Amino acid sequence: MLLTEAEQAKLWGIAPKTLANQRCRGDGPPFIKIGRLVRYDPAQTNAWLSARVRLSTSEAA
Repeated sequence: MLLTEAEQAKLWGIAPKTLANQRCRGDGPPFIKIGRLVRYDPAQTNAWLSARVRLSTSEAA
């Protein structure tokens, strides 16, 4: 099941605008465009989130 921008934002505890800004910058989670609709695949967003795990603030991104 694909999530809407609002559903994904609520799941992560962030504002939907944050996801919109990340899409524009190209540094956010993967998303799917269906016409004008934006959807998020939980499997892809979880993988993206897991890839961002760091053990130290000095680790390179």
